[in-house]
Amino acid sequence: MTRMSRFLARFRKDEEGSATVEFAVYFTVLFIILAATVEIAYMNLRHAMLERSLDIAVRDIRLATGHIPSYQEVKAQVCENAVVIDQCESNVRLEMVQADPRNFSADAPNTADCINAANDPRPVRNFEHGMDNQLMLIRACLKFKPMIPFTSLGAELNVDAEGYAQLVATSAFVQEPR
Repeated sequence: MTRMSRFLARFRKDEEGSATVEFAVYFTVLFIILAATVEIAYMNLRHAMLERSLDIAVRDIRLATGHIPSYQEVKAQVCENAVVIDQCESNVRLEMVQADPRNFSADAPNTADCINAANDPRPVRNFEHGMDNQLMLIRACLKFKPMIPFTSLGAELNVDAEGYAQLVATSAFVQEPR
């Protein structure tokens, strides 16, 4: 036992060598934290741009007098204003439904209708234009691939079979009289 304590004491006093092990451990931890930070920042940027572009499109729909924009026109406007979203036209899906403000129960299902570029095209689930003074709900769903899927944040995202996660932006507005 005394030999073991002398060896450990000598080992503790020895200051030769390098910090390779410490560097490898600390660098890995710091790199994972940095990667998760970059992932969440880019995801927040995508969501903010989706919200902003949907609000701009809703403003134009609400104030449009005489012209009722089609689904493709609204989608094109959302994608035009969301500059940081990759493959926006093929990865964004819109839904618009009329809601009763006095007996509010949104007709839109709880899960957003999302589509990604890898899926086959399918018809729009629900996109109806409102009449004057009607409360309308519009929802945009964006499918995106996480930049760094192996980080703790990327692993916690709900992804589909192709590896796409989703962001949903919702807005409500009242159709202005024409």
